[in-house]
Amino acid sequence: MNDATLVIPLWADLTAVSIGGIEGAMFASRFRGVRRLDLLGVVIIGILIGMGGGLIRDLLLGVPPASLQSEWYLVAATTAALAGMLLAGALSRVSFLIVALDALAIGMFGAFGTSKALTLGLPVVPAIFVGVCAAVGGSVLRDVIMGLPVAVMHVGSLYAVAAGGGCLALVILHAVGVPIIWAAVACILVTAAIRLMSVIFDVSLPEQRALARRRAAGPDPAE
Repeated sequence: MNDATLVIPLWADLTAVSIGGIEGAMFASRFRGVRRLDLLGVVIIGILIGMGGGLIRDLLLGVPPASLQSEWYLVAATTAALAGMLLAGALSRVSFLIVALDALAIGMFGAFGTSKALTLGLPVVPAIFVGVCAAVGGSVLRDVIMGLPVAVMHVGSLYAVAAGGGCLALVILHAVGVPIIWAAVACILVTAAIRLMSVIFDVSLPEQRALARRRAAGPDPAE
């Protein structure tokens, strides 16, 4: 059974798209002043987050984009974006909800991307790469469209690292014989846990300037 469509049921893919759409719309609705968006703008950002990861995944794998093979993807992304926009006001004080939805979305897109890559016969390292690109692709498109610094490239809570950790867990579990569906569930949980813990405890990768200063200063006498 080497059919990648068997790995990602339609309902699961649409769930990831919907979660991404809600999170994207809630994110876009927070902006005020010159960056505020109208109805169409919020919906577009929601669709980008919801569908961007899957599009990038399938383009990298050289297969027809699943989101263009069914009308349900765009319907789900648009409906979720509208719901996210309507909920944004009521949930504006629960800012952690956006982070939680984001963590769940990147976990799902990472799991689906890596699973599909493995099923299509890609080696382990490229499969992880596809998963990470699928996980962070929607946010990269969002930041580019909105003229924001691309979050995944700047100092902040672990994002791509969380996706990479989850995808690595998936390929390890799959290699030792765990069914890929359960390996994918573990990927989602690991990714979400790393992402949420990094936000809660303010964990980030070291800045390159800090590393450069340490090298220039030489070894620490206390070490």
